[in-house]
Amino acid sequence: MCVVERPADIYAFEESGAFEGQYHVLGGTLSPLHGVGPEDLDIERFVRRVEEPGEKAGETVREVILALSPTVEGDATALYIAHRIESPDLAVTRIGLGLPLGASLGYADPGTLRLALEGRRKVTGT
Repeated sequence: MCVVERPADIYAFEESGAFEGQYHVLGGTLSPLHGVGPEDLDIERFVRRVEEPGEKAGETVREVILALSPTVEGDATALYIAHRIESPDLAVTRIGLGLPLGASLGYADPGTLRLALEGRRKVTGT
C-alpha cells in the first residue's frame, strides 16, 4: 500500500507506471505550527486498513510505502505512521529521495546529495 498526501499524488504514480497496488490518501501532513495533528488526517482509517485483513484472500498488507514530501512535516508524518503500524510482519519503506533523472551534481544542494547517497542501491549486471 502506498501512502500519499493528496489525491493528485496518486495520478503522478499512475502516470509513472511504477506502482501497481492500493493507495491511501492522508489529506496532508502533520504540522503542529499550522494546527494539523494526527486527528486531522486520515491516519486512523489507514491503520485499520493495514491491521485488518481484506475481504478477498491475499489482501493482507505486507508493505507500506510512505510517499510523502521530503519536508520536516513529511518526515514527521512518516515517523509517526511508522511507529503506529510497527510490526515484524510488515515492511515500512519510504520512497527514494535525491537527484532527479538528468540532473547535474554541480547544481545539487548538500541535503539532496546526502539523501541520494543514503538511498543508493546495489548495481547489478542483469
